[in-house]
Amino acid sequence: MKLHPHLHPSSASFVQNHLPHWQVKLSASSSFWTLNLDTLCISIVLGLIVFGFFFLAARHVTSGIPGKLQNFVEVIIEFVQGLVTESFHGKSRLIAPLALTIFIWVFIMNFMDLVPVDLLPSVLSFFGIHDFRSVATDDPNLTFALSISVFILIIYYNIKGKGVFGTLKETCVSPFGKWLFPINIVFRLIEEVVKPLSLSLRLYGNLFAGELIFILIALLPWWFQWVLGGVWSLFHLLIIAIQAFIFMMLTIIYLSMAQSGH
Repeated sequence: MKLHPHLHPSSASFVQNHLPHWQVKLSASSSFWTLNLDTLCISIVLGLIVFGFFFLAARHVTSGIPGKLQNFVEVIIEFVQGLVTESFHGKSRLIAPLALTIFIWVFIMNFMDLVPVDLLPSVLSFFGIHDFRSVATDDPNLTFALSISVFILIIYYNIKGKGVFGTLKETCVSPFGKWLFPINIVFRLIEEVVKPLSLSLRLYGNLFAGELIFILIALLPWWFQWVLGGVWSLFHLLIIAIQAFIFMMLTIIYLSMAQSGH
């Protein structure tokens, strides 16, 4: 990433030091086979913590007077279930658990953007890890992986709802009729490709920008960091919740469109 030409060299170095990923190359001849270990570790660990928490909550469910933990979990589940009931026009036992998983997992990964930028890198530096980014969703590899998973489900629900021949017929006939089937196919391909692109780039862009602003705030004097950092944290908390909600809602809508047709 190019920095502003008037940025102080020490400031430029500080920003650049926070941008590299902790990586391992699986192939010396190609940069394609490179794993961002920080993204993998953060996403897996957060997934295990969060859904381990839900598993423990489910193990302690009672039919009597629920505790605070059970109330909290039930509110989240009912909220997501209500959105699925309103938005998904069909029957599927997968959609509600999928929507809940997406919302909670993406929100928690986004929430790592509120962790001080130097906290984890400073701790891990004692173990020889000097490049580490704490926010998994500011890595386009992860956001594209999530969106491609949704894209595969869109194809599955198209075939499930309309069959193979029904899907092919809809692709060739809609929206301009069978005599303009080449244009219909091009429009359908563009429509389907835009879905994972919009999902991934929206999430990545918002989280990367948020993290970059936190890094720039860390360059300011300590007394100004507390003021500006606190204000930006409150605003960014709203952003990370909205981005998780949008990712979940668009997934539900795309799958509903796939099953019910245009």
